Amino acid sequence: MRSHRGRVWTSRVALTLATLCALFGLGLLFLILYDIASHGFKSLSLSLLTEDPAGPMGGGGLKGAFLGQGLLTLVATLVGAPLGILAGTYLAEYGRDKRFAKMVLNLCDLAMSLPSIVVGIFVYSILVKPMGGFNGWAGAAALAIIMIPLVTRTTESMLAMVPWTLREAALALGSPYYKVIIQIVYRKAASGILTGVLLAIARIAGETAPLMFTSFNNNYFELNMNRPVPSITVSVYQYAGSPYEAWISQAWAAALVVTGVVLFLSVLGRLAVKWRS
Repeated sequence: MRSHRGRVWTSRVALTLATLCALFGLGLLFLILYDIASHGFKSLSLSLLTEDPAGPMGGGGLKGAFLGQGLLTLVATLVGAPLGILAGTYLAEYGRDKRFAKMVLNLCDLAMSLPSIVVGIFVYSILVKPMGGFNGWAGAAALAIIMIPLVTRTTESMLAMVPWTLREAALALGSPYYKVIIQIVYRKAASGILTGVLLAIARIAGETAPLMFTSFNNNYFELNMNRPVPSITVSVYQYAGSPYEAWISQAWAAALVVTGVVLFLSVLGRLAVKWRS
């Protein structure tokens, strides 16, 4: 009886501590969101999204930085998402129970926890220095490298959850294995794969450190990827550290927009998981 009571009290204490830690984490999150919203809404305006920078004395916006961030994210997604899906497909379908596949999965787990600044320095050494300067291709490559492990791991997990009996039934009917993957396995895991891509986009949309070493920044929108391309995250970092009140206010407003986009993509990914369930 005493042993049972001790386990009950131990369980209650552990549950209480876990609940308090969760509430503490949520409290910090809401405090950060409240701080960003309270400062950002004061300076949020349509001109922030539609006008070019007008100088430190006030006015203007960050149109080029928003468009540049979208361009870099789009190029990174077009490169990183297909590579991640194909890599995850190999690991789940062709590398099942192989030592090489297990090694790649471990490397993906390691890469997902790798500081993004390390990726920026790596891309700087292989793309920025050889090309003679900062450029948009290097920035997109850095974001794609960050994106690939997350998409790979998610794709592998989603494909592994598809029952093997579905593959066996299709193969028994004479379907080639690649058609089984495309027409059956991908369809069953489509929402899970989409969730992984959305979460990966949300991850790279808020990155700053790798872009500082690769695409750097530009005050105006630049379509030429061979030159420095503006990004909203680097602009927020530079504006927030400036001595000008107008730039600091625009940094708060831009941070609010970026936070809203990242939260939207994260919620959309969670809804995709719920829809799949």
